[in-house]
Amino acid sequence: MELAGVLFFPALACALSLSPLGRHGRAAPITLIGSVIVFALAVRVAIAAAHGGHIEAFGEWLTCDGLGALVLGLVALVAMTAALFSWSYIRVRAAHGGKRKEQNYYGLYNLFIMSLLAVPILANVALMWVAVELTTLLSAFLVGFEDTPEALEAAWKYVVLTTVGAVLALFGFLILYWGSRIAGFEPFTWVGLVEAAPRMPPALLWPAFLLILVGFGTKVGLVPMHTWLPDAHSQAPASICALLSGVETTTVLYVILRLFPVVGGVPTLDARPWFICFGLLSVCIATLLLVYVRDFKRMFAFSTVEHMGIILVAAGLGGAEAHLGAAYQITGHALAKSFCFFSAGSVAMTFGTQEIASVRGLVKFAPLSAIALAGGAFAITGAPPFALFVSEFLIFKAGIASGQYLTIALLSFFVAVAFCAVLYHVNRMTFGAPHGHPTLAPLPWSCKATLVIAAIPLLAIGIYIPVVLQNLLRAAAAAMGG
Repeated sequence: MELAGVLFFPALACALSLSPLGRHGRAAPITLIGSVIVFALAVRVAIAAAHGGHIEAFGEWLTCDGLGALVLGLVALVAMTAALFSWSYIRVRAAHGGKRKEQNYYGLYNLFIMSLLAVPILANVALMWVAVELTTLLSAFLVGFEDTPEALEAAWKYVVLTTVGAVLALFGFLILYWGSRIAGFEPFTWVGLVEAAPRMPPALLWPAFLLILVGFGTKVGLVPMHTWLPDAHSQAPASICALLSGVETTTVLYVILRLFPVVGGVPTLDARPWFICFGLLSVCIATLLLVYVRDFKRMFAFSTVEHMGIILVAAGLGGAEAHLGAAYQITGHALAKSFCFFSAGSVAMTFGTQEIASVRGLVKFAPLSAIALAGGAFAITGAPPFALFVSEFLIFKAGIASGQYLTIALLSFFVAVAFCAVLYHVNRMTFGAPHGHPTLAPLPWSCKATLVIAAIPLLAIGIYIPVVLQNLLRAAAAAMGG
């Protein structure tokens, strides 16, 4: 019943946070305890999936294989660290709104986490679409948490653009359902769609694939549907940015990756060129934007667009090794990007600004934040010994082995430019000559603790990957068709 538990405990934490029990600062520990329990349950699901298990509950309404377990575990882990970061961070940010504002944050936070956790475990594809849309509606209130004109504008832009994309994706799923009924398959699940695909009319399957790719590509942040992402990430609290960028985009990308074996079941259709084109375009535009960015939270947002593109290219390359690289990339990105936003939130809280040009001498004034920001920058740009170095090496190797030299050459160039751009900005912030003696705010204890705790898995899996995690990554790659 682990799958039921990962949905029950966030709902319980939401109810307790909004109840009288959640007043006077108790909503934060309630949320953290619930997140720890969910993470423990997600680990059990991941271990079962790594050993070839296919977990089911409630008469197959809830189900999880290797790819679903990987995404589930990453959501649970980032949710746990974000809950810890929020403890003191939100208390400071919500000081002007009183205890009620803090309670509302944790109520929405837990519902948002529940919707994220539901996506990889819901067996019915229609219900999964509902869960994806709930992630948008619930997180929009969190994006506009500050109640400033900029935050509210970013929240509305986020809702409008991603909802339009969700409607396009809905049309795609309706066409898929139509095709599955024509093929004579009743259960509208991913397994059922893979089985039904060879009997579906290509005239239905192909437009359904394109509608879902473009529609959910909007929520993933693929270019040219990415414009909401930097605005939302620059205005949302850092804890929410860690979730939006680290795992929400990945959760929706999970749905797109599920389409790969469905379309692959029809010999006359090939999704790989579309994956590669959208992926390369996203990496290219994100790299150019990284060069000229002025806000360090927007910088990490553009980096998310880049990494979503890299994962899509890896899936488009095809083959077991490329899909294994995509699974590594998903894992490394979730851990590194959430850590980057925790670091960015710490810097913004200390200096009171998000402008790159206004932060100088970070290593002198805030050594812990400086080490975290520099470490996060190296991790997210794919420097050794971090996990993204291994994943990108696997992707490049797979592309060269399959003879796709132009794709790999372009991807390598864009990745190298992004590496230089991010480190150039972070180097100026960390080691640049300070402008006088800025007025600094102290960093709360929960933010410091989160930076230390979140750094452990980020460093660990770059140096050593446990056998269980290796098996889980291979199972996730196999679920993509690799």
